[in-house]
Amino acid sequence: METRRIIEEISGQLKEKGGIRNVVWIAAGGSNGGNYPAHYFMQHEAEKIQSQMFTSNEFVLDPPKFVDENTVAVVTSMRGTPETCTAAQKAKELGAVTIGLYVQESFLTEVCDYKMQYDSIMFDESDQSKTNAAIGMRIAMDIVDVEEGYKDYADAMEAYDILDKVYQDAKAYCMPLAQKWAEDNKNQRIISVMASGPSYAAGYIFSICNIMEMLQIQSPTVNSCEFFHGPFEVLDKNQSFFLLVSEGKTRAADERAKKFLKEYGGDKVYILDAKELGINRFKDSVCGYFNHMLFSPILNNTYMKALSETTKVDYLTRRYMWKVEY
Repeated sequence: METRRIIEEISGQLKEKGGIRNVVWIAAGGSNGGNYPAHYFMQHEAEKIQSQMFTSNEFVLDPPKFVDENTVAVVTSMRGTPETCTAAQKAKELGAVTIGLYVQESFLTEVCDYKMQYDSIMFDESDQSKTNAAIGMRIAMDIVDVEEGYKDYADAMEAYDILDKVYQDAKAYCMPLAQKWAEDNKNQRIISVMASGPSYAAGYIFSICNIMEMLQIQSPTVNSCEFFHGPFEVLDKNQSFFLLVSEGKTRAADERAKKFLKEYGGDKVYILDAKELGINRFKDSVCGYFNHMLFSPILNNTYMKALSETTKVDYLTRRYMWKVEY
């Protein structure tokens, strides 16, 4: 795989300088959320390498001092978002080796030292093992394995081999469920989305990119672990909540939230469990890291599109994006 070759090359270049010590994941919007699985993996598996995530403009305006020649910067943008291209330039100025993840060639691919094209989660013909989130996590796994050794690396690569098949089966399963959910929620003006741990960014992307950007419906994102520290006070029988129940170490937090939502919420409470989507077809040693790769495209390609149909809001329309100066 190209990711492995690139990481081995970078590791070799930096060996005499102390190797890869830091990784920064830089992007904006949905691409930023797509970096989360890689960052989450490194936070929990890397023993010595520091990993941090930054939204593009924040990295430009206030870059961290630790970014240097021992840093790999993975910079993601589908079409070359201006702030993201500027962030790639900033990372290079600070000495980092840059890897650009992209769909369309842009200034980003001109700036970065390495580039890797990915498939968008939006298209039926896309291979979900080759999306930005999937490739980003491959990069993270390769970095940890090359620099430190990752004992479950083979299990993870086996998961990649069947990822797209698992997704396709899950999508077919969810189609009728999404249509019913969309019909039940077509008049809701606030839809709260909940998730935790490895699934949090899938919930975040569903909120800000799918429900808010594409359908212009207000959608707070709540971490299941934070639900009982304030947000649960808005729950009543009329509120719409969409909870992602992940597989992995934070599942207990999602199940605790699920219990409360079912007891005090109404018929607008919706639960989507990773186990329903086939997450356990991946080996237990790695399945938790693949929650996002099932949830995120399922939410975009079934639930969002079903809600677009019932609300009669074309998900390709925008009020401001690409239309006004901002």
